[in-house]
Amino acid sequence: MLSSASSFRNYRGVLNWCVVMLVLSNARLFLENLLRYGILVDPIQVVSLFLKDPYSWPAACLVIVSNVFIFVALYTERKLAMGSISEKVGLLIYIFNLTVILCFPMVVVLKLPSITPVGGAFTLGVYTILFLKLYSYKDVNRWCRVRTQVKARSLSRSLSCDCMQSHVSYPGNLSLRDMYYFVFAPTLCYELNFPRSESIRMGFLLRRLFEMVGNCTLLYSVKPVFILQEMDYSRMTERLLRLAVPNHLIWLIFFYCFFHSSMNFVAELLRFGDREFYRDWWNSETITYFWQNWNIPVHKWCLRHFYKPLLRRGAGKLLSQSAVFFASAFFHEYLVSVPLRMFRLWAFMGMMAQLPLAWFVARFLRGNYGNAAVWLSLIIGQPIAVLMYVHDYYVTHYRNMDFCNYY
Repeated sequence: MLSSASSFRNYRGVLNWCVVMLVLSNARLFLENLLRYGILVDPIQVVSLFLKDPYSWPAACLVIVSNVFIFVALYTERKLAMGSISEKVGLLIYIFNLTVILCFPMVVVLKLPSITPVGGAFTLGVYTILFLKLYSYKDVNRWCRVRTQVKARSLSRSLSCDCMQSHVSYPGNLSLRDMYYFVFAPTLCYELNFPRSESIRMGFLLRRLFEMVGNCTLLYSVKPVFILQEMDYSRMTERLLRLAVPNHLIWLIFFYCFFHSSMNFVAELLRFGDREFYRDWWNSETITYFWQNWNIPVHKWCLRHFYKPLLRRGAGKLLSQSAVFFASAFFHEYLVSVPLRMFRLWAFMGMMAQLPLAWFVARFLRGNYGNAAVWLSLIIGQPIAVLMYVHDYYVTHYRNMDFCNYY
């Protein structure tokens, strides 16, 4: 049964054994740290990650201001539906609105020292999601205007629930309620008629809520501590290996907390029917398969609004794929460098390095070797970028100090 030639595939008991061993092996470490250091989780320190002054909430104010861009998009669509403005004028308004969405929070974060790096990253994340959503909102409504002879429900999603629903047709979708449902829905691709579930399952909702609280506690608790001094190659390698495992654990906890717990919580609260937020990326045998399956909302948006439009305009597959990775690299750097207020392009170069790595893995590695290469890129690749940013941040802010503990 343990032979690779066997058709036996039920190894759930082995998985349970791994979980038990993981818990037992970490219990001693937990007790040792508790006895040696005591309880280190300080609620005030958690709040200080987001706020420097408890009476000043600049990041929250920035998020509230984002409603202005939502109103501009909705107002523009209503004017386009009535024929009050031309498609060209509407496009110019959208270009201006979407450009300001990316530039305005960036300028505020860079110029306002009261915004912490964590608060800045959260704010820029909200604006980035809003940018992608409004871009999709623009495209779908434009498709509706082009296909005036086709019923609007033909643009609805192929997924549907069993219950009867009233379908919304263009321009009946141009309402404040419809817009804000899309803004809060766990998807980046706009539709006139989203699949809806029949009711809210309170048990499911509470389980996801408890998972979010527990995982957020774990995210704060699992933090590598190391001392930065002179960074030669041997010391850098040692720091990299020390950082790799806890960094990977943090990434896995974040994935489960965000893509499973948080997004399912919001979907259940809104009775949003499409729950495909990720696929089996852990079985990836190629880098390409991983990027296509670990973040389904972003993958669907890129496929629908970026990759396929490039193909229709005559671009080749390789060029289109490279353009998608370039855009992803830009947003990764945007979400890291701006909150840290330093531009090193480590995240950008890390994402662009996925292109040759994807070619190498697909060309020379297969099966378990390919899957091992994907896991190795996740476990080692991310800490390299993290270590470079931590080192540069240390040099920028603490160059006159002898040493500094980093968390």
